Amino acid sequence: MKEEERLKTGFVNEPVDKNVDLKVAINQLKRQKNAIILAHYYQAGEIQDIADCVGDSLALAQWATRTTADIVVLCGVHFMGETAKVLCPDKKVLVPDLNAGCSLADSCPADRFAQFVREHPGYTVISYVNTTAAVKAVTDVVVTSTNARQIVESFPEDENIIFGPDRNLGNYINSVTNRNMLLWDGACHVHEQFSVEKIVELKAKHPDALVLAHPECKSAVLKLADYIGSTAALLKFATKNDAVTFIVATESGILHEMQKQAPGKTFIPAPPDDSTCACNECSFMRLNTLEKLYNCLKYELPEIKVDPEIAKEAVKPIKRMLDISEKLGH
Repeated sequence: MKEEERLKTGFVNEPVDKNVDLKVAINQLKRQKNAIILAHYYQAGEIQDIADCVGDSLALAQWATRTTADIVVLCGVHFMGETAKVLCPDKKVLVPDLNAGCSLADSCPADRFAQFVREHPGYTVISYVNTTAAVKAVTDVVVTSTNARQIVESFPEDENIIFGPDRNLGNYINSVTNRNMLLWDGACHVHEQFSVEKIVELKAKHPDALVLAHPECKSAVLKLADYIGSTAALLKFATKNDAVTFIVATESGILHEMQKQAPGKTFIPAPPDDSTCACNECSFMRLNTLEKLYNCLKYELPEIKVDPEIAKEAVKPIKRMLDISEKLGH
């Protein structure tokens, strides 16, 4: 396959020789090229296990700013690669599959969001990190689910705020801060699909289980939760709490790290509404595989590119978030 064709298809799709030990080969390529692999908690377990750093969106952004590697391989979805590139313009940022998008980011087209911002002059714009660089470029400060509440509370109570794109997270932040932020009407397809009825059924079967939920879930699911928090917060709570059984309402990839850190506990994925599947996976996150990761390092493709003018503006709200998070101790 020619390099031009690899670029055109968006990811390196060459078959890998079955005799190649992917884990050994990936580690060799990583050392040869001075590369670092960053993986989100929602990746498949085998990718989490080979990564140098595994974390949520905030942690991935923080690691990207600190690494001395020449190449950053972001195993997550496209906006995460963009965030790393905006923060590290001098580094080569790769993703195993450019088709690994994000339903939440897709629900907020940059041109429509920019128009929405123009229609509401005088508003401070707070955008969830699950957005494109172009959306971040018209944003005042970026947030993650880890720091969203604290950053919103850092503004005066009477501040006019636009919050996008996740309406569920925005509604949750409004409810716990007594704010009335103007919300963009977007959502994550994974967190929208959890079934209240099936969670209630699971709770009946496991009465001692605690329900953990990500704030991107719908309010009906959050009402069932014993604890609401970001991916990293759910992990910390599950491993530190005395309970031994948990029903987890977020992308099921996090159960891999939960089980590693607390092998004696039971973690049950909350099921989605419209499926017989017992767990809820992000189809975009699962596009990344060890084979694609190997080819990505081998060919140093596909590479994330961000328009310099967009990057110049997008980096400002990201750095503002990182500065505030540091002060908050995150």
